[in-house]
Amino acid sequence: MRNSTVVREFILLGFTDNHQLEILLGLLLFSIYLLTIAGNLLIIIITRGKPHLHTPMYFFLRHVAFVEIGYTSATIPKALVNMATGHKSISLPGCFLQVYLYFVLGTIGFFLLAAMSIDRYVAICNPLHYPTIMKGQMCSLMAFCSWIGGLLLITGPAVALFHIPFCGPNIINHFFCDNGPLIKLACVDTSLLELIDSLIAILSLLGTLAVNLVSYVKIISTILRIPSTTGRQKAFSTCASHITVVSIIYGSCIFMYIKPKGTNELDFSKVVAVLNTVVAPLLIPFIYCLRNKQVQDALRAVFRQCVGLWKNSR
Repeated sequence: MRNSTVVREFILLGFTDNHQLEILLGLLLFSIYLLTIAGNLLIIIITRGKPHLHTPMYFFLRHVAFVEIGYTSATIPKALVNMATGHKSISLPGCFLQVYLYFVLGTIGFFLLAAMSIDRYVAICNPLHYPTIMKGQMCSLMAFCSWIGGLLLITGPAVALFHIPFCGPNIINHFFCDNGPLIKLACVDTSLLELIDSLIAILSLLGTLAVNLVSYVKIISTILRIPSTTGRQKAFSTCASHITVVSIIYGSCIFMYIKPKGTNELDFSKVVAVLNTVVAPLLIPFIYCLRNKQVQDALRAVFRQCVGLWKNSR
């Protein structure tokens, strides 16, 4: 180790060696990133500004939208800078920060989705007790536990990763610093850290997925017992958006652990990472806006207010 060169920065290979093609990809990625930020900010503003949206479901949705803004901002801006300039380096502290934010915010997002599924379970399966169970204090406690749970699960392994020496090579075949490719570059045995990471992945990913699945099995069984078709449709519409979001987010994460035959593992990981870090955060605002009448009404009201202000200013 004394004769080894300590790595001070990493080289992110990105998507392609063709600089012109990468600039075109960067423009597309930049457009999607702006839409993602604008859409999630709009969700936060709308659900915060309209009193009839001050309910537990939209309280958790605000937290999810905030997490998605941070989650996509942890990786995409640096990737865009590298694609625009052609300089593909990232400093050692910057790489560690990307890894930490990516996994902390992703884990918090899993916990928040589980909290939302519990909220929908109480609303549909125990509607008479819903106002007393899902009070403001309970919602705040569940959100607080989601944030603290994500920080506690990820901070320990992240600190251990930060203390691992890297002495070359320093090339990462990805467009951001991901945990897996980074650990492979360590010049010490990382088997224990990889085991801990696997256990955390099982707990955060599969554990929260189990909460969602159990909640929705009970929700669907309750909905099917509703005698009227209108009642069943109304009950299902209240959780359809959340089911769609859960399917997209968990589906993209599970794909990371599945490599189809005949594909390059690293290239496939990059494609799935784009789906996970760019496409999923972009779709969340559209899903809730397109499928939720209350959000649509709030958006129309805001649009009318903006049009009115614009006409008055002329």
